Amino acid sequence: MIGSINHIAIAVPDIRAAMAQWQERVGAEISEIQTLPEHGVHVAFIKAENGKVELLEPIDENSPIAKFLEKNADGGMHHICFDVEDLIASRDKLIAAGGRVLGSDEPRIGAHGKPVIFIHPKDLSGTLIELQQA
Repeated sequence: MIGSINHIAIAVPDIRAAMAQWQERVGAEISEIQTLPEHGVHVAFIKAENGKVELLEPIDENSPIAKFLEKNADGGMHHICFDVEDLIASRDKLIAAGGRVLGSDEPRIGAHGKPVIFIHPKDLSGTLIELQQA
């Protein structure tokens, strides 16, 4: 059902500071910051040879990332995103197998302009998983 890893997301309290660390310490190539109000985050992507690292900063205290940072003040890995060939079929297979989609079962548009869903962490070894239409 899952394809390649699209990105690994890291929650950060200050996206500009995190971008500077990645640029200064490892010479990372980083995208411009995007704001995704429907997800409650500011995002920037670090380019890697075989995928991306997504930096996530909460827009405000109501963001799911703000809640994550309450428990992890310095930030940390938030989720892994996999590309899938058919997001709806993948969602339906997940639900039929007893898995849960966070929020609505209907996909939302993610940072890459493609439909995404998130799988409840308790359903996959304690890790939040994002599925993105390839």
